[in-house]
Amino acid sequence: MLALGKDKQPQEEETSCDSTPSHTSFTVASTGTPAPWSLCVLNQAGAVLLHRDLKAAPGPFLKAIAPYREDVVVCVACLFTWYGLAALCTQEGIPCVLGHALYLKASHGGQAKNDRIAAPKIAVLLRGGMLPQADVYPAAMRATRDLLRRRRPLMRKRAARRAPSQHTHSQYNLPEISQTLAYKANREGVAERLLAPAVHKSLEVDLPLISQSDRLLTDLELALVQTAKAHAAPTFYRLRSIPGVGTILALVLLEEIHDMHRFPRVPAFVSSGRLVTCAKESAGKRYQTSGKKSGNAYLTWAFSAAAVLFRRNNPAGQTYLARLVKKPGTGQALTVLAPQWARAV
Repeated sequence: MLALGKDKQPQEEETSCDSTPSHTSFTVASTGTPAPWSLCVLNQAGAVLLHRDLKAAPGPFLKAIAPYREDVVVCVACLFTWYGLAALCTQEGIPCVLGHALYLKASHGGQAKNDRIAAPKIAVLLRGGMLPQADVYPAAMRATRDLLRRRRPLMRKRAARRAPSQHTHSQYNLPEISQTLAYKANREGVAERLLAPAVHKSLEVDLPLISQSDRLLTDLELALVQTAKAHAAPTFYRLRSIPGVGTILALVLLEEIHDMHRFPRVPAFVSSGRLVTCAKESAGKRYQTSGKKSGNAYLTWAFSAAAVLFRRNNPAGQTYLARLVKKPGTGQALTVLAPQWARAV
């Protein structure tokens, strides 16, 4: 059995059901980071057979585990580097288990954390069947999902440039811009309205950058739609038919969920989107909640945005939301609506 993990810079993934292979003779743990890996090999009795650092490359790794290849399983923490190890294990026919990085981070009880400490702990957790697992995303869809996730910071940078440009005129007591600068046609002549040379130059820099971002995002979204249709065209169009779900939200739901059947129950799916909180209880008393970071942050955004857009041009959605608003208020009503929307999906 082979386990691989590291406790920093986690890449968030949803938890999944236990799929640790049983009846294995060896447990191997290593840290799959760009830095040197720390490898730890345990036998079925828990004895350490090997524990050393090795170069972070396929060759040294395969050479180190060669004596145990007949009966071994690999586990790697869900970091940005796990793709390479998972692909290597698939190529070599070695079972691979993905450890949930956030839960693994919480499992360390000592004051010190480093690769040599993490490796045997992960190996012991995997050997005992207590390793918190994440979903191993299909290799054919990984590049598309990463590209979709990179769209989000690009959109935020675009919005960060547009907001100051939209409100610059109010700083100098000039008439407000009646139309939003999100559209290229509305940006003509905006910079010329300001007489201060520095402010004029600032807008001359920001507005072309916004236009360039528009072109890049348009090309990126077109490529994403074409790839998503190749992955699952019927599911993509079915998601588009839901009130409040447009092209981008459908892409996020399709690429982040990818397989609804991996969730045993509906509450497990809702929890994976960070839409519910976990209770801390002792002796029948509830103290507080926890687990705010456990789950997929991209699904949280998608379901929250869909709950807001759900009422647009949707009389039934507006009526239902109005009933919810009567008790907790609009903000809390949308918070309640988001997990209910996720359950419906």
